[in-house]
Amino acid sequence: MAPLLALSRARGLALTSKPLLRRHLSTTTSPRFSSLLRISPEVADAIATNKPVVALESTIYTHGALGSDLQLESIVRAHGAVPAVCGILAGVPTVGLTPPEVDRMVRDGASKASRRDLAVLAAGGLLATEGGAAARHGGTTISGTMVLARLAGIRVFGTGGLGGVHRGGEVSMDVSADLTELGRTRVAVVSSGCKGFLDIARTLEYLETQGALVATFADGVPEGSPMDFPAFWARESGVRSPATVRDEREAAAMILAQERLGVESGLLFANPIPEEHAIPRVEMENAIETAVREAAEKGFTGNANTPYILKRIRELTNERSVAANKALVQTNVARAAKIAVELAKMLEGAPVTPVATSTEPEPDRQAHHPVDVLVAGSVALDLNCDFAGGVSPGKGKLVSPVPHTSNPAAISQSVGGVGHNIALAAHRVSEEGKVRLCSMVGDDIAGSTILSALQEYGLDTSCIRRLGHEYPSTRTAQYVAVNDVHKNLVLAMADMAIFSTHSFPTYWTSAVAASRPMWLVVDANWAEHDIQTWIHAGRAHGARVVFEPVSAAKSQRLFPPLKKHAAHAPPLVVWPHPSVDLCTPNQHELSAMYDAARDHGYLEHHLPWFNVLDAFGITRGARDRFVDISSAALADAGIPQQTINLLPYIPTIITKLGANGALLTTILPPDDPRLRDPEHARYVVSRSSNVGGHPDVGGVYMRLFPAVERVADVVSVNGIGDTFTGVLVAGLAMGGKVENLIDVAQRAAVLTLRSKEGVSVEVSGLKRHVRSAAEKK
Repeated sequence: MAPLLALSRARGLALTSKPLLRRHLSTTTSPRFSSLLRISPEVADAIATNKPVVALESTIYTHGALGSDLQLESIVRAHGAVPAVCGILAGVPTVGLTPPEVDRMVRDGASKASRRDLAVLAAGGLLATEGGAAARHGGTTISGTMVLARLAGIRVFGTGGLGGVHRGGEVSMDVSADLTELGRTRVAVVSSGCKGFLDIARTLEYLETQGALVATFADGVPEGSPMDFPAFWARESGVRSPATVRDEREAAAMILAQERLGVESGLLFANPIPEEHAIPRVEMENAIETAVREAAEKGFTGNANTPYILKRIRELTNERSVAANKALVQTNVARAAKIAVELAKMLEGAPVTPVATSTEPEPDRQAHHPVDVLVAGSVALDLNCDFAGGVSPGKGKLVSPVPHTSNPAAISQSVGGVGHNIALAAHRVSEEGKVRLCSMVGDDIAGSTILSALQEYGLDTSCIRRLGHEYPSTRTAQYVAVNDVHKNLVLAMADMAIFSTHSFPTYWTSAVAASRPMWLVVDANWAEHDIQTWIHAGRAHGARVVFEPVSAAKSQRLFPPLKKHAAHAPPLVVWPHPSVDLCTPNQHELSAMYDAARDHGYLEHHLPWFNVLDAFGITRGARDRFVDISSAALADAGIPQQTINLLPYIPTIITKLGANGALLTTILPPDDPRLRDPEHARYVVSRSSNVGGHPDVGGVYMRLFPAVERVADVVSVNGIGDTFTGVLVAGLAMGGKVENLIDVAQRAAVLTLRSKEGVSVEVSGLKRHVRSAAEKK
């Protein structure tokens, strides 16, 4: 079962007949509720692909006194898991709140949300969509967080201290909802016991009655030795723990055993506060006794009781209780992440159950079957403004629009974006279902327009994410081009913030894993770290990788400063196992890429780059060969030289030269037949002797392909380079050779040049020609 099927159909239905192995029990997740529950893309992806996830409460931020610098999410990530902050955001039950969303809840104010409050707050959200009063936020308590985590399919939850039976609870019946939740909701909670001012002995008795497993981490205490249940700020409570657990792996085994047995109650793993942060038991008991007595004398009961006691304990301990509280929460969250990682290892290979998430587009999705080509790039709504011309006194006939004033124009709208254009071009010359686009749109009119158009094309959109308004900068990308009377670009404005602002690396990786493409095309609209994520995911799953530069500025994202690069992914790898296989820049993008590689240290002699470059055997007299193969103008512009320098990182570069055609430069391995073919001899710039050189370099091949046609009736220049790349990659996926596909790719570009669309509909008529070129020996 492809793991991303969960994200594409998202209806909470079990897809396996082996209930003991499923990722989570979908029987508690009704389709009706799943339509209310929002799961962030990153969390949904992690759940759907059996990656470790840790639930976190939001009330610790909305109602806590520990400040905003807890760094709990960072701690979870540092230990290899995905954090999932739970809460009610403007009436929407949410698993995977972002930091800006949590900040919004703190700023606007949020009520405490236990199990009983979820429906009330969610109802407010439903009514708000119908024009009712504004929906409220809810910071989920342990109880509320457990419910949302369980509905989402998260097994492990890290928190501070559990609620419990209050002193005198046998009379007042003041018992925390956390305890009853542990009795009916199968989520493992990692806490430092219950808060020390509670009746710990009765709390444990109550948990026993509820059937909740309670075990305390031994932390080096010899097996069989007595172990106290912790008392939050203190490591000992004087009350024996019902059971002990040695380490995170044993805890994970307990969680898995509980699930496979079908036992629905929760598990409480008590994690004693680290000794260096603990407050001695006697000192803590004195402060607690004083605070509890004063609370009773002043009449603080019910919901007011705990806040008063905590405030008074803070004062009596000179703020030491706050520092201890912060330390224990962070320690618990770290331990929860370790448990989640161990559990994920045990679950490796288990079938995946779908996860409901409202961040996916509403239309029905296609199943995630393998594809030939996966395009990871931008999709945008394009506006083309073609200047209609005019006459200016003293200047005669105008060719370009006049700045600082309104100009007459013919304006057309279409779906574009580099990734979209490449995918559509490849789709139009391929068989159905062989091409998939992975991109993002916003929850707006432009996004709806794009999704409808793609469905009409029949293009697979199952990897297009639709981001809601809870994310900042989620406007669907838009591109506005202003052209002169000859349809040449004068000025363009692009809003691509959705791609540079939002990053879901786990989803990108799993998209590649699910699609299993032969070729992965990555366009440069992504942020630098996402480009690296895509590239390395492609290589890890056996795909050949194409980098589409998009623009001169964005093309440099392939070669960020090496220190910055290393922070996100390993450095780019050179031939014979390059990170990128093919690139299709124009001459301006090529020059910008070369400058970035040079300025950021990729072209230094101490790097493996030089070993490959040296093996080419390029001599000072090579310029004459460059002129002979291309032209003096191209050689003087440095284009052949720049491609040669980048070849170790990108062993095949096709420089698009517009009306001058396309220049192919590629590394030939020692066994390449072109090295011995007389018809190709004039294109072999250099040969490697392989004596003391690089064993995988046979030579360098450079060939200029003239333009297939001179076009006078240009309609729009937008999308011609993307069409070229899309058709080329489609042919490569059919098993074709680059040199046999360039001409048909240029023919496709000419069709788009004569079309107002980003990819001409007539490109479909080249399907047979692409197949023929791909089969050419």
